[in-house]
Amino acid sequence: MTEASEALLLARTQFGLNIAFHILFPAINVALAWFLVYFRVRHLRSGDPQWLATYKLWVRIFALTFAMGVVSGITMSFQFGTNWPGYMLKVGNIAGPLLAYEVLTAFFLEATFLGVMLFGMNRVSPRVHLLATVMVGVGTALSAFWILALNSWMQTPAGHGYDAGQLIAEDWLQVIFNPSFPYRLVHMLLASGLTAAFLVAGLSAWRLLRAPQDAGAARTLRSGAFVAAVLTPLQIVAGDLHGLNTLEHQPAKIAAVEAIWHTQKGVPLVLFAIPDDARRRNDFAIEVPKLASLILRHDAEAELQGLDRFAPEHPPVAPLFFAFRGMVAIGVLMLALAWTAAWCLRRRAAVLPRPLLWGFAAFTFSGWIATLCGWLVTEIGRQPWLVTGILRTAEAAGGVREASLGASLTGYLLVYAVMLLAYMVVITHIAGEGAKA
Repeated sequence: MTEASEALLLARTQFGLNIAFHILFPAINVALAWFLVYFRVRHLRSGDPQWLATYKLWVRIFALTFAMGVVSGITMSFQFGTNWPGYMLKVGNIAGPLLAYEVLTAFFLEATFLGVMLFGMNRVSPRVHLLATVMVGVGTALSAFWILALNSWMQTPAGHGYDAGQLIAEDWLQVIFNPSFPYRLVHMLLASGLTAAFLVAGLSAWRLLRAPQDAGAARTLRSGAFVAAVLTPLQIVAGDLHGLNTLEHQPAKIAAVEAIWHTQKGVPLVLFAIPDDARRRNDFAIEVPKLASLILRHDAEAELQGLDRFAPEHPPVAPLFFAFRGMVAIGVLMLALAWTAAWCLRRRAAVLPRPLLWGFAAFTFSGWIATLCGWLVTEIGRQPWLVTGILRTAEAAGGVREASLGASLTGYLLVYAVMLLAYMVVITHIAGEGAKA
């Protein structure tokens, strides 16, 4: 491996680490904000102080998560200039405005009303305070909208043109609502809903294991479990539709995900294998005949493009193959756990059996694992392109030497590990104390 290729790999790894760490926190807060709206509405309608105590507890977790998201997001913006100057140089006329829209319409909205939500409860009327909570929820959703519009455009660019050699937006509606954007937005919003639902249910279960009579924790566990039971099958449907859209616009990504090396008809679904990129084959494969063609084309004899159609450059197979199956496995376990809990709760169970409580406690951060697996599929599957058909990843890299990249990567890794551990310990401690009226 040459020095240039090592520097490129380190730059990609560093940015991947940054965005992987950052995405953990919006993945919670985009949906957790709407749990807060629900808790606040329940208090206003019932007057029950326990709902207000629940709201105050989860506001603390939301605020800490928001702060972690802001801090981790700042470092990514610096890397555009240091590690990836070619990105903004080439597509800045499109990426710059979309990022600016996110700040102007989403971040400012969140930050403004977050102050009212955190410190204004005794200074404004209850309805105004509820409005502030709603506006924070709207802000988080808008933030996801703009970031996913940019990311989707990078995957399936549309609405652009060239003027004097510069890439420009010719139709902003096509840029924003590019072919993969609706599917990607729905998939991510549902992923956030599941991440927040299992966080709420998991931390509530942890509290109930310590204090079985905590009525507030039982309520929030019920809320998280029912939301998860509803959203999990919706996510499975949305994921299937997203996959069909990806097959249409990014067939090389699907070929890598399914480890299809050669174009053929009646393609089997590979349940497990060890993909060998060097020999272009699957070792120790466990397959279901013709099922991949049936799922992706709704025809068991349909032809699917293999990676041979995209040689010599296509995404690496093993990371996509295993990440996708990890995401699916987590989703299946989420469905089983959520539906089992919902069935028990529908039978008027006051408290879930302890094995189910332990199950939810173990799955507290399961949404993070599924989200990161999906992110790996999305981003690695785009390679070797940074913006499909427009800008290769290698063309956007800067001239930072590998020694500097290695040192900064090590620093990021150590700091992020400490921050993540501290965050998980703190929110577990907050939830473990329970809501105090």
